[in-house]
Amino acid sequence: MIFWGGKVNTKIIVAAHKSAEMPTDSELYYPVFVGKALHPELDLPYHSDNDGLNISEKNPNYNELTAVYWAWKNIDAEAYGLVHYRRYLSLNKNKNLNSILTKEQVDDLLEKNDIILPKKRNYFIESNYSHYIHSHQQEPIDLTRMVIAENFPEYLASFDKVMKKTSAHMFNIFIMKKQPFNEYCEWMFDILNQVESRIDISEYDAYESRVYGFISELLLDTWLNVNSSYQTTEVNFVYMEKQNWLKKGFSFLWRKFKYVFSKK
Repeated sequence: MIFWGGKVNTKIIVAAHKSAEMPTDSELYYPVFVGKALHPELDLPYHSDNDGLNISEKNPNYNELTAVYWAWKNIDAEAYGLVHYRRYLSLNKNKNLNSILTKEQVDDLLEKNDIILPKKRNYFIESNYSHYIHSHQQEPIDLTRMVIAENFPEYLASFDKVMKKTSAHMFNIFIMKKQPFNEYCEWMFDILNQVESRIDISEYDAYESRVYGFISELLLDTWLNVNSSYQTTEVNFVYMEKQNWLKKGFSFLWRKFKYVFSKK
């Protein structure tokens, strides 16, 4: 655990691809327009992920990770975080920006912890691996295991453990002190780069093309298990917009049906 005292210079990236209401605390929250390199005509009042060292042009494949990469390479802070314009961290479950984590709350949490995470998402009836292959192309996640086995064998048992579990810290949402953040980014982007160099996604549709963002969601717990010396804590995850659970349930069952049918 890294010990701190008092206030921490924390920058929480708010990844966004369109105009949206943003937190008022500009010292803590840092709105970033992801994929700016591909949409130079859009003039959003946010920071852009194509300044300095960046992978902005890869946003269709890396999702919000282009903002993570940009922050890693271009922002100097003591702690770094990522949320989305409609997904935030909070000590309660109220769906409004007045209830998300404040600077004082983040400082208090980082006083005793190195990493702040959203509560795990539970799939209950499916493992993480089963859920992934029923929702996405199977090849990328299997190739990810191969890359880990070949280049990061000390993480293989953890990856397999995560794949068998029925819950995980999802959405690439976190707040990390600088040391674990740097270590995690170095490891994660190395793996994703290697997977990217070995796979052809040219035939994937727009949704499946977001593959490296999807893979990374299951890499976080893989890394955390091995780097357990870092103290973690969980807070609530709040989705600001209404969700159609009936539609989501039907979509899940349809993907599962398509997967089973494709194997016959």
